[in-house]
Amino acid sequence: MAPKTIVFVHGMFMTPLCWEHWLTRFAERGYRCLAPAWPGRDRPVAELRAHSDPELGRLTLSDVVAHVGSTVAALAQKPIVIGHSTGGLVAQILVNRDAVAAGVAIDSAPPESVFTAKWSFLRSRWSLTGPFADPRRPKTLAFEEFQYAFANTLPVEAQKAAFDRYVVPESRMLARRARGAVARIDFAKPHPPLLVTAGAQDRVFPASLNFNNFARYRQRGAITDFRAFEGRDHLVIAEPGWEEVADFVANWLEKLKA
Repeated sequence: MAPKTIVFVHGMFMTPLCWEHWLTRFAERGYRCLAPAWPGRDRPVAELRAHSDPELGRLTLSDVVAHVGSTVAALAQKPIVIGHSTGGLVAQILVNRDAVAAGVAIDSAPPESVFTAKWSFLRSRWSLTGPFADPRRPKTLAFEEFQYAFANTLPVEAQKAAFDRYVVPESRMLARRARGAVARIDFAKPHPPLLVTAGAQDRVFPASLNFNNFARYRQRGAITDFRAFEGRDHLVIAEPGWEEVADFVANWLEKLKA
């Protein structure tokens, strides 16, 4: 039998490069690993930062879901999908559609109707969704914003290295339209196995928000698990210590085969 395929889905302000360590780790475990770029993200980070694509300002969550969904649908067998941040929401949507064999949502953006009033969540989203920003103009993330929202547990030098290696401009429309029908989950519907993880120090999507997300899945007959990682912030998949999270996910997937 061919090895199970995993489709890795990156989040906002990122490209598939953020999965570089995970692709090797899971390939070593016998998985076929795919990491499709969001529309317009199939170029090097330096190029994307130097020459922002004007089409980026029109990108929405619906576009990303359709793009990743077409990758999944083209496979001979339903894959596993592992998503981070907004990619975690994409993973949940595909799980809800029964389009995948299993899903993992890491530090996931919340589906429709899941919300928190925590200041760090509101502050992290303000520059994207605030009323004074041009919704059609891509957002370039400042280093100070990255420090606060993505890598708050890291020393400054590690923050700078991660910022330079991974961060690209983002569509404001994607954040503004990450609610509504496309982000709606039928939590009571039977679904493939789903793991939701959180970073205890995540400011973008706090652990309490991710737990509330997990708790909304009420269907008893479906496997739904949750794990919060102490000392981890939002950049959990690409910062030092990523191995702990990757191995937990890999072991969870192995248990599904038992």
